[in-house]
Formats: sequence, structure tokens, C-alpha cells
Amino acid sequence: MATVTILGIAQDGGRPHPGCRKACCRGLTPGEVRHPVSIGIVDELGNGHLIEATRALGDQLEIWGHPPLQSVFLTHAHFGHVDGLGLFGRETLNAQGIDLFVSPSMRALVDSTPHWSLMVEQGVFRINTMPSDSVHQLSSGVCIESVNVPHRAELSDMHAFVVRGPNRSLLFLPDHDRWEETLAHRGMTSVRAWFDHLNVDVALVDGTFWDADELSGRPQDEVPHPPVVETLRRLNVRKTGDPEVYFLHLNHTNPLLRADSQAYRTVAEYGWKVGEQGMQFTL
Repeated sequence: MATVTILGIAQDGGRPHPGCRKACCRGLTPGEVRHPVSIGIVDELGNGHLIEATRALGDQLEIWGHPPLQSVFLTHAHFGHVDGLGLFGRETLNAQGIDLFVSPSMRALVDSTPHWSLMVEQGVFRINTMPSDSVHQLSSGVCIESVNVPHRAELSDMHAFVVRGPNRSLLFLPDHDRWEETLAHRGMTSVRAWFDHLNVDVALVDGTFWDADELSGRPQDEVPHPPVVETLRRLNVRKTGDPEVYFLHLNHTNPLLRADSQAYRTVAEYGWKVGEQGMQFTL
């Protein structure tokens, strides 16, 4: 049996967000803390494969149950998705021989970043280049496919991943800029058509902001992510045969972090869901 576990649902800063003095981040209980977005795959042999390396690695390994870790995959170079790479080094995990899968542009960044390149030299990571639309076999029953999507590429490009198991498949799409750009880039006419083309049963998608008002006057071009209300408009009500859709990568201001909010109820009324840390999917 292969499984995928959600290890974090927050945007890069996590919740509480550094420097935030708003009510959304004050006085949180331990159960209200949310880690930066990440998922863990356990193949049918019991080996672990991590997507994203966040600063909450220790807590996320605890949620995951500490499977023997074989590989790490990175979607892109934005800070919250990679700032846990150093935790694999001699000062912390003292790992050896972890396969690190990255796109060609992300590999160039690893090679040019002294701390990360030193870890490769020390054997902490064995770096592997994974181009867009390529497939890597994790085990005889599980493979992972890279899917290039448009997202701010100051340091590297962005790849979503499709994890395919013996019975079901899951899309991990924590970041992208805009639906119209992503769909055009992938040659698709609608979100539903793209999910159907990918042949996925579960889609974990970018839900960073509930709507444009959440940006507090900042132009959306400055922080490009499709608002959840737009994704709901494009998908409308869930139909028979649709994949399960879960929103994650939630900014600390997003009302979807509160199960008692109207936004949360609206998502449920459409037939979709909000991701939670510890959720597990059998593939």
C-alpha cells in the first residue's frame, strides 16, 4: 500500500507568521499552528519520499511517523519550500545519500549556493535532475511525474508533481501564478479538463488567498496566486467523476484556516475541501 500524508498546509511563513501582530496569529494554541506546505509519500516498501524541505522538518517528520527517508523533491526555490535543506546536514540529521530531485534551473541554484553545494560534496544529497514532464519510479508501484507551471521564476522554475500509485493518483500544486496562464501553458481550456487530462483522483491545489481583498491594498500582480474564490468559480459545484480537491498553501490571513468561517463553509457547499496536517490518502 502507498500513502501520501499532508505535512503542512500553510504558505511559506507558516502560522503564526513571523512579524504578524494581527488576531490571526496571536495567542494560537499548539493545535492551531500550521507548518509550511509539504507532503510525504510512503511507497509499498515502507520507504519515505518528501516533497519540499521546510524549516518545520522536525515536526513534519513526527507527523509522518519517521519512515526511512530515501528522497526529497523540490517544486521551486521560494524560501519556505527549501529553507529546511540545511537540516539534513551534519549539524542536525547528519543524513547521507538522500536523493535530491530538482529541475535543471533548481540544480543550477543548488550548484551555485555554497551551503547546498557543500552538502552535495559531503554526500548528504545525491543530486538528480528531473526535467519537466519526466517520470521517476519511486518503487515498482509508485512513480512521480513533474509538471511545469508558471510561477515567479526569480531563482528557478516551478514544477507541480503527480504521484501515481497502484490504484489512485494525486496532484500536488501548491503554487502557480494565474489559472489563465497555467491552463494556456498546459494547452488546456479549463481546470476540470486539465485535471481530467492528468487523470488524478486527488488534487492538492494553491489556496494561498481567499480573495483579492486579503492583499490589503497590494496589487495582485505583486503576489500572484489564484484566489480561492476564482478557483471555485472555475470549478463550480463538484460533479460525479471529479477528483477530490483540497486547498492548501494558505496564507496566515486566509479565513480557510478557521473551520468556523463562512469561507470554509462555502468551500464545503461546493463539494470541495480544505487540507489539514496529518490527512492521509491511499494510492
